[in-house]
Amino acid sequence: MSHITLIRHGQANTQARDELSYDRLSPLGHQQAAWLGDHLRTCGSHHSRVYCGTLTRHVETAGGMKAGDAEQDPRLNELEYFTLARLLEEQHGVALPSEREGFIRHLPRIFTAWQNGELEGAPESFADFESRVTDALDEIAAGKGPALVVTSGGLIAIALRQVMELNIAATARVALAIMNTSMHRLFPIGDHLSPVLFNAVPHLDAPDRHFAQTHF
Repeated sequence: MSHITLIRHGQANTQARDELSYDRLSPLGHQQAAWLGDHLRTCGSHHSRVYCGTLTRHVETAGGMKAGDAEQDPRLNELEYFTLARLLEEQHGVALPSEREGFIRHLPRIFTAWQNGELEGAPESFADFESRVTDALDEIAAGKGPALVVTSGGLIAIALRQVMELNIAATARVALAIMNTSMHRLFPIGDHLSPVLFNAVPHLDAPDRHFAQTHF
């Protein structure tokens, strides 16, 4: 079993209110990806395998890091947050917030309703999302050599939920904490992957880069 370093994509279009509009990096997102790639090369970090989802923000982040040709896998794509949010509003009257404080309350409500099957017409069930995350990461972990995986915050939160047996409220809190281009490492301990790194952004630690420590 090989260790996996999960990376959240760079900052995307923060003004978006739908999946398509959100799915591109902002200028800062491109810069975050380049800084992370520079950091990995400077510290001599080696990953024999690189993977990413098929979403534009995943591909752009992997390309901006210049960490090698990434194998694209749709199982590494994010949940459709804006679609689920629209369903939550239409079916339960909970509006999509416009400020960060609102998202802190909103995300747990989406996760709970989705897990409980209360969002009719969801693009995939919560169970199916969890299953594809498990399948993709198990397959990557079974390969040889350390792997770098560029994906999204929701998927990373679900991966941590699985290895740490988190409840849905804790999973939502983890998702909200995850920064753009942050690193999260799962390391094999015994027969299981265990988290040994969470939300690391050493490439953004310098005082003149603190502004780039973004969540949205």
